[in-house]
Amino acid sequence: MYWENTDNRIPILSWCGEVDGPSLIQAVNLANHSETFHHVALMPDCHVGYGMPIGGVIACERAVIPNAVGVDIGCGVAAIETDFPAERADRAGLAELLGDIRRTVPVGFQHHRARQQWDGWDSAPMRSPPVAREADAAGRQLGTLGGGNHFIEVQASDAGRIWLMVHSGSRNFGLKIAEHYHECARKWCASHRAELPSHDLAFLPLDTDLAAEYIEAMEFALAFARRNRELIIERVASAFFERFGGSAARRLNVHHNYCRRERHFGREVVVHRKGATSARAGETGVIPGSMGTSSYIVRGLGNPASFESSSHGAGRCMGRNEANRRLNTAECDRAMEGVVFGRWGRDRRGKPDLSEAPQAYKNIEDVMSAQTDLVAREVRLQPLAVVKG
Repeated sequence: MYWENTDNRIPILSWCGEVDGPSLIQAVNLANHSETFHHVALMPDCHVGYGMPIGGVIACERAVIPNAVGVDIGCGVAAIETDFPAERADRAGLAELLGDIRRTVPVGFQHHRARQQWDGWDSAPMRSPPVAREADAAGRQLGTLGGGNHFIEVQASDAGRIWLMVHSGSRNFGLKIAEHYHECARKWCASHRAELPSHDLAFLPLDTDLAAEYIEAMEFALAFARRNRELIIERVASAFFERFGGSAARRLNVHHNYCRRERHFGREVVVHRKGATSARAGETGVIPGSMGTSSYIVRGLGNPASFESSSHGAGRCMGRNEANRRLNTAECDRAMEGVVFGRWGRDRRGKPDLSEAPQAYKNIEDVMSAQTDLVAREVRLQPLAVVKG
């Protein structure tokens, strides 16, 4: 199900039941951008971002738009299905496991003390200024969770098996790459007097060296983000198996902030997915909910109207400041009943930080119901224990 808005240069197709005002303005800007192709697609988890809504998908024939990929390049989800019965994972053991994980995986602004080993360093595109500048620090960021909506979860499938899940991206490394090339795009557009519906949607033509350099740096950040999740989930799995037993049965690792050359509507285009998951026919995807609600393993249906994409999660319904203003600790604790997690963090004023509470997110069941023509549900996962950044 989707609605169509055609009162722009190209149409807007939306699977989001109610698009908030700021997100709709951003979608209209994209629909009137000189470089966007065919239509703009809004996924059911759509909410406002920088320049382009999170949960948005566009395609371009001749350009790349850094802010249509986003600042957390390669953010995504890794998951491991285990053969361990969920009924044997007791709360006391899970609480101790969270302590094990926190001693192994740095969270928030914490980094490793030593550079982490990775064969991928040999292919770093050092002609890219932010890659060359940040490569040393990035070595200590590899295998770290980060903050905000990044998480580690122990989950139970409806079939009664334990799953392990990690949501993280390219850390500060990807942020610096994104910021650098957005500024390059802004300067290019200014110097060439390119008309833009928003300066946050500055672009780089694909036939320029800068675009090639951005794509090369972005693809390296994707590899970095994938390896980051691999390291984290390997260490989480090791801690789990050492404490509880069991072994890995299946592994998944998907991005939801990136662009990629694909073919759609008879053209070779660069599809930008910002907070959106690739959902080609038969492709396996991972769509997490909030920290107190279900997550889903899905199978893509290859719907061309969404550029073969789906949501990347539940999507926010409250901004961080709004959540901290409107919510209280008691109601957030109730929403987390039955899930093992640490105490709520603190905001800048020293008050409980409730910005990641389940109430700050859309209902994942509503999101899934809105995209039955994009993905098929294969596995439902319920959270048992959560580590937040």
